[in-house]
Formats: sequence, C-alpha cells, structure tokens
Amino acid sequence: MIATHEDEDPGPLPAATLEALDAATAAIAEAVSLDAVLQVIADRIRPLVGARYAALGIVRPDQRIARFITSGMDVDTRRAIGPPPTGHGLLGLLIRERRSIRVDDVMSDPRRSGFPPNHPPMHSFLGVPVVLGDQPVGNLYLTEKIDAPRFSLADQALVETFARQAAMAIHTARLHADLEQLAVLRERERIGRDLHDGIIQSLYGVGLFLEDVPDIMTSDQDEAAARVDRAIDAIHGSIRDIRGFILGLHDDPDGGTDLVDGIRRLGEELRRASAASIAVEVAPDAHQDLARLDATHDRELLSILREAVSNVARHAGARNVQLRLSTDADGLELAVIDDGRGFDAARATPGGHHGIANMRARATAVGATLDLTSEPGSGTQVRLRRPWPQAEQEDDVHDA
Repeated sequence: MIATHEDEDPGPLPAATLEALDAATAAIAEAVSLDAVLQVIADRIRPLVGARYAALGIVRPDQRIARFITSGMDVDTRRAIGPPPTGHGLLGLLIRERRSIRVDDVMSDPRRSGFPPNHPPMHSFLGVPVVLGDQPVGNLYLTEKIDAPRFSLADQALVETFARQAAMAIHTARLHADLEQLAVLRERERIGRDLHDGIIQSLYGVGLFLEDVPDIMTSDQDEAAARVDRAIDAIHGSIRDIRGFILGLHDDPDGGTDLVDGIRRLGEELRRASAASIAVEVAPDAHQDLARLDATHDRELLSILREAVSNVARHAGARNVQLRLSTDADGLELAVIDDGRGFDAARATPGGHHGIANMRARATAVGATLDLTSEPGSGTQVRLRRPWPQAEQEDDVHDA
C-alpha cells in the first residue's frame, strides 16, 4: 500500500457491507457477455466504497491498458476528456507493482502523470489489482471518496475482496466468448457441408441431367425441351438457396442500422430470396422506444433476426411470412412467423441446420430470450424478447 497516512486494522467487514458485496457479486454473475461483466463490475464497486468515480482497466501482456471501462461521469464530459488512458502515472505504477495503492491527493502526488484538458479534479485515490491465481487481469480504480477525505483501509479490504470475485467473473466471461467463437467456427463448417450436400450437389445433378440434351435434340425435341425446363427450375431453386445463405451470412454494411430500418431491410432481402409473400409490421413508436437500447445490442438482435429470416429462405418453403417489431412497457419483441413446412423443434440439435443453439446463445448474451415453436407441416414461429435496460449512468476516469 502507498498512502500519506496510517490506518488502524479495519477488522471484519460489517454484515451490511457483506450483504452489499454479495449483491454486487450476484449482479456480476448474471451478466453473460464480457462487455456486460466489465461494466457491471465498474458500476457495482463504486457505491460499495462511496466513490464518485470508478474504472476497470484490462491490462495487456505488455503492461498497457487495452480496455478502460468507467462509471460515474456523464457522457459529454467523458467525450470532452478524449482518449482513455494507456497506463502512465499512478495507473502505470499499479500495473507494474501489482499491489493496492491509496493516495490522499492525486493532484499533489509527484507520481501522477497529469490530467488531460476538461478532466474533472480528482483527489482521493484507491487502486486495487485484479488477479486470477498469479495472472494479472486488470485493475480497479476508485477516486473521490464522497463522505470522507480519503479511502480507508476498510475500503481497500472490501475492494480487494470484490476484485477476487471480479477476476473469476472476467475469466468466466472470456471462456463464454471463446465458446461462442468456437460455435461460429462450427457454424461455418456446417454451412460448408450444407453447401456441398445441398446446392453444389444440386447443380452437379443439373449438369448431369443436361449432358444428354445435345444427343436427344434430334431424336426427341420434346424431351430435350422438358429437360431444359426442369434444369432451369432446378437452377432457380439453387439461386434461391444461395440467396438464403447470403441472407444469413453477410453483415450489415451500415453498422449504424437500427432495428426498425434493419427489419425492413431484411423484409426486402427476403422478398428477393424467396417466392413467399412478405409482410413487415413495425410498432408506430418503435424508433422512440428503441432509443433505450445500446447500438451494440441493436446489431446483435438484428444478427439473430437475420438467422431466423435466413432459415425461412433456405428451409421453410413458405407461402406467407410475417416480420414483426412490437414494443410495450416491459420491452421489445421481434417475431418471424411463416406458414412453411416446419420441423420438429423438440428434436432440433445444436448442430442442426437451423442454428437454434447459436441463436439462443446470442440472445442470452444481450439479455434477451428466444422462443421457437414449430411442427412438421405447421410452419414456424420465432419470437425474440428483450426487456428494456435499467437506467445506467455514463462515466469516465483517466490516468491519475
């Protein structure tokens, strides 16, 4: 510890503090994606020790800060500050020495590297390393103790306890992200098999079917014409299948597309990829309601919706398809409903051609739920439900 004062033994944590710590740890456990875990950690540690600002820095092997997640500062101030810190001053000292640091006044400490323009003043400081085993994960930074001139040894003990839980949560979230990446790779392999076993074999069959046409044109022109017609129909079917694959694979070229524009665009793409009648329904106040969502979640939800729409184009053989976006006081719902051939949803496997497991995993990662109902001959309904997020503060802390 580095400090300008002496502290008494903090003793055991009070019962109320332990309850708050348990609640914070539980909140971390509920988050799934790495970004969500990091933000919850920063948001939860700040009130536990009465800090005005908090940050979580994720450290690279070269001891530079790779990610800097913050809590406690409004977004306009954060933007005015500029780029996040990379690991100088007291933040760099904490990275190098991997031990807790407490300072009464950052502004007068000779080890500070200085604040950029527009950065709010910060005085009291508490830094605690986040370590899993003997491997550094990152660091927690707390500044501006609200109800006291400095952070106490009891504050340090509390943050150190929290940091151990945070390290495990970060490790778990990273494992989850790795598993998702593995699922993506497996999905690519599945698509390759589908292309080979389906479209490529179909086109190969068309080629074989047409090989004899030159020979029979002189002996049976009607048969030759019939073969050409059937080949054309088969090729058109393959084109629809290819469009269905493209519909499910390509990323939105406009990263800023929101859900309203995205669902309408998917409707247009589905019209080009299938012979079905497509109806797109969007709630009148959807644009206003969807402003509550993070843009990253918009893109993830659209990716799930795109997979569902791609399944319709590739597998459903539907005559009618409905794409719906509705909102209410609790959240939003995206739905893809078709009257196609359907399938036995209860027997669908993670490696099945509908990608259901991947869709569910991606939905869970953004706090959504996916319900799918289907039976052979009765069409399919995919409903994606996302509650509105709780109000969160925007934030930032900088190199101390």
